[in-house]
Amino acid sequence: MAHEGAMLPAGRIEERILVIRGQRVMLDADLAQLYGVKTKVLNQAVRRNATRFPPDFMFRLSHAEKKEVVTVCDHLQGLRFSPVLPRAFTEHGAIMAASVLNSERAVRVSVYVVRAFVRLRQALAAHKELGRKLAALEGRLDRHDEEIAALLEAIRELMAPPPAPRRGRIGFRP
Repeated sequence: MAHEGAMLPAGRIEERILVIRGQRVMLDADLAQLYGVKTKVLNQAVRRNATRFPPDFMFRLSHAEKKEVVTVCDHLQGLRFSPVLPRAFTEHGAIMAASVLNSERAVRVSVYVVRAFVRLRQALAAHKELGRKLAALEGRLDRHDEEIAALLEAIRELMAPPPAPRRGRIGFRP
């Protein structure tokens, strides 16, 4: 077990998790590599057990999604000329893929994959909380800006010389 940490350097799995269609997923090529099998073997196991992979566990990328992923992810350049559209596995799909592969390594590595998804979820939750706090702070600053502007306007009015008295025709003049 100790050698698994060396096989999976910190961050290696997290950097393979992508956001596609608003979901955090891992592509079949990355899962196959982690699980120690060829992508073709992983996909065959998935096809044989198709009922275990509903749409919320796994989906195929569109041509546009594939193109974007290949453009953004240097390690996926090999997919550029593949005629096959990659499969994207959600956290649950990645676990199910390990179970249908039924290899010792896939089962061991799936624990690291789940932990990576959990760490990302925690990091995103922390970012959302930080975002909420920043928005609240910005609101207070906006309110303070308005109050400061009103205060400066009042000071300007106090600093302005009083209007000169008007000389009118009130009273008697010889």
